[in-house]
Amino acid sequence: MELKATSMGKRLAQHPYNRVRLLAAGVEVSGDKHEYLIPFNQLLNITCKRGLVWGELEFLLAEDKVVRLHGTEWQETQRFHHYLLQSWQSWSHEMSDVCREVLHTLREEINGFGDQDRWIKRSELQSLKEKIVKQFDALPLPLSRLTEFDHTREDWAFCQHWLDQGEAALKVRNGDWTAKMLAHYKDFFSTVETTPLNPSQCEAVVNGEDALLVLAGAGSGKTSVLVARAGWLMQRKLSAPDQILLLAFGRQAADEMNDRIQSRLGAGEIQARTFHSLALHIIREGSNKQPLISKLESDADARRELLITEWRQQCNEKKAQANGWRQWLRDELEWEVPEGAFWQDDALAKRLSSRLERWLGLMRMHGGAQAAMIADVSEERRDLFSKRVKLMAPLLKAWKTALKEEGAVDFSGLIHQAVAILEKGRFISPWKHILVDEFQDISPQRAALLTALRQQNKRTTLFAVGDDWQAIYRFSGAEMSLTTAFHHYFGEGDRCVLDTTYRFNDRIGDIANRFIQQNPHQLRKPLNSLIKGNKKSIALLSQDQLEPLLNKLSGYAKPDERILLLARYHYLLPEVLQKAKTKWPKLKLEFMTIHASKGQQADYVILLGLQQGKEGFPAEARESIMEQGLLPQEEAFPDAEERRLAYVALTRARQQVFLMFDKQQPSVFVDQFRELGVPVLRKA
Repeated sequence: MELKATSMGKRLAQHPYNRVRLLAAGVEVSGDKHEYLIPFNQLLNITCKRGLVWGELEFLLAEDKVVRLHGTEWQETQRFHHYLLQSWQSWSHEMSDVCREVLHTLREEINGFGDQDRWIKRSELQSLKEKIVKQFDALPLPLSRLTEFDHTREDWAFCQHWLDQGEAALKVRNGDWTAKMLAHYKDFFSTVETTPLNPSQCEAVVNGEDALLVLAGAGSGKTSVLVARAGWLMQRKLSAPDQILLLAFGRQAADEMNDRIQSRLGAGEIQARTFHSLALHIIREGSNKQPLISKLESDADARRELLITEWRQQCNEKKAQANGWRQWLRDELEWEVPEGAFWQDDALAKRLSSRLERWLGLMRMHGGAQAAMIADVSEERRDLFSKRVKLMAPLLKAWKTALKEEGAVDFSGLIHQAVAILEKGRFISPWKHILVDEFQDISPQRAALLTALRQQNKRTTLFAVGDDWQAIYRFSGAEMSLTTAFHHYFGEGDRCVLDTTYRFNDRIGDIANRFIQQNPHQLRKPLNSLIKGNKKSIALLSQDQLEPLLNKLSGYAKPDERILLLARYHYLLPEVLQKAKTKWPKLKLEFMTIHASKGQQADYVILLGLQQGKEGFPAEARESIMEQGLLPQEEAFPDAEERRLAYVALTRARQQVFLMFDKQQPSVFVDQFRELGVPVLRKA
């Protein structure tokens, strides 16, 4: 059947289309120079209009596109429209039956997807959404027409909801499932640790995403969550004990974790490891070699002696080396360098030894060739950084020679070897679940080891517990962005927050939380306390009041209550402590650096040294070009890491914090604490 414009209509309309022909399942609209084929499966509507004399047909397509035919005789237009409409609607009803079958099957599959007795992962939701899109694309009718038919309308709306609002729907579904699990396994969550887990801890434990970051503030029960997570995996038969890998950042922390696992779960097959012991295990199993850890790693004196000996030899034998080192020490580090053979100066050598040790460690951690190190540095620093690397190159060579002669490897080499073995497929990971404590301390090198393990088995889950507010080890290579941008590095997953602290009172918590979150780079999270404090739970006090303060504490602190004195540097031990054993014999006093206090807690904390200057807090020590080139970039916020260090110090205290400051040269932190409402006491 065909409809043509009249000769007069064609001439007056001046339109590219002047005839239309009905096909088996579509229409062909054409003119003298143009032709347009419209299948019924692209057609959204057909309308017939009457002009002053002639008729007009309109074919509505997707994206509001319209194809028109003008200048047809009106009665013929009506007859053609009636016949075309019947044909199109008959085809549409036939196709709607096909759509009904597809959509109904898809809806049942989505219902089955949500009805599973387990956590549904975001990756699974993404696969489901891809399937919905694929099924929609295979439907014979345009999606916008599915609401026209009673038997497709409801199923299509249901599927479209999961496509548009899938994340929200999944969150509700997983929330309902979590509530059911918490009720059903109430006894487990009440007994898996010495005290029952709180709701946020339970929710973290049952979360089944492939990559989960649990942000756990100070004193919020990180270890309890890790232990409970291991127990949950076994309780639900999601894993055998020997398929669970727990990682800690130190031998002592790993031993403590093992004790907790054994006492709470009785699962001796689960063994917490350090990253280095894990690397050692991978090398043994993947290469049939028994790597030996160098004695230099455990003997600081021998390590520094090796470096200073080589440094002195280089300066003594090569004038260019001596001149380069003189310039480095004098111009960049601003040290007083003796004239002549400055490298023979024992005091200068002793001062430099720790720096050489540090720079060598950063170069070994990088693991690449010198050219790769230099290429990674920004252009404005590259030239100077290149000179520094070349000065360090002989020391790096001497280090490698010493390792070779010993037949041993250092810690950095250990991890590099393990990653290489994994990438070559010479070790097959037996672990389905990796649980990591103190994740904020992770370095790119350790992250590479985790990534290589997970690439062995794409189904391996990563459960990481950490706190970016306590990221204070940048100086040893830890990169905070691995925590703050966790899913960028470790894949799609979820993030939970442990929102309750069991250590400090709400007054300390309020000040500490607001202080750390002044830095916009820190992740926002609540940390509530169950303990009530008062205005003087945290107070500023002049440092000349330290002895009166200790006198006062001796009057009310109980013999078993711990008092921590914290300073930025270990050599800032206050003189008053020399007489502490006899003057206050019942006070349980301990002095340590803030870094060393990580993981500690006490009833009272006295933070020393809130002053300006080189020995002040925040520290004003400048990083060398080597550290700027090899360490992760700092956030563009003043004293970012020093602020986190202060947060760590504050949150060691259960009852009370005293911030000791210099009246003459107060730290910039003093005014910031005052603005947050911390009172200044005139006397102890």
